[in-house]
Amino acid sequence: MTGIWSSTPAWASPVSSRDLLDKPVTAVATHGHGDHVGGHHEFDDVLAHPAEAGDVERPDLQSLDIREAWGQAGIDGLTKAGYVVDQPYFVTALPTGMTLESFRQRTAKVSRRVVDGDAIDLGDRQFEVLHLPGHSPGSIGLWESATGTLFSGDAIYDGPLLDELADSNIVDYCATMQRLLELPVEVVHGGHDPSFDRHTLRRIAWAYLEKRS
Repeated sequence: MTGIWSSTPAWASPVSSRDLLDKPVTAVATHGHGDHVGGHHEFDDVLAHPAEAGDVERPDLQSLDIREAWGQAGIDGLTKAGYVVDQPYFVTALPTGMTLESFRQRTAKVSRRVVDGDAIDLGDRQFEVLHLPGHSPGSIGLWESATGTLFSGDAIYDGPLLDELADSNIVDYCATMQRLLELPVEVVHGGHDPSFDRHTLRRIAWAYLEKRS
């Protein structure tokens, strides 16, 4: 079987497949935002949706200073969504050998482009790619129907959802929420915040639809 390493944080320390396990490892980019693709250059096999591949290969996070990286408009957007941005940097500690000044996200190479309905076969586990746009055009999730497990990226998580970014689309996001309501989910592992169950998924999805529909 192979392993999946999904949505690597931007500040991840260098890692290779050999450091994780003795099988081949596939890194899945649930989407191309800078806080999710910082470590994908460490992997030979990288999957992404065609609409996100460019962002994975050319990550835009070039500073750990929040204001320098996102600008005041970006911070205002996070604040409007419900986040509290009260620290100057994305991190409180750095890997050995890295400084705030030397940090740059490195380019990755997308080896495979995946779309809705594609299968990822790990041998003893199979995942279906779900296209879940809204947060970004090519956001994807990984769905394991045998266990009711969803890796949702930033399509849904138990925190303030961001749908007013430059590449977000609220109409698409509403359609994604409708689709997620139909999944027989047991557990959701989101791109942020703790994992949650179907009841919580339905609460989040319905709250979003009530707000945006």
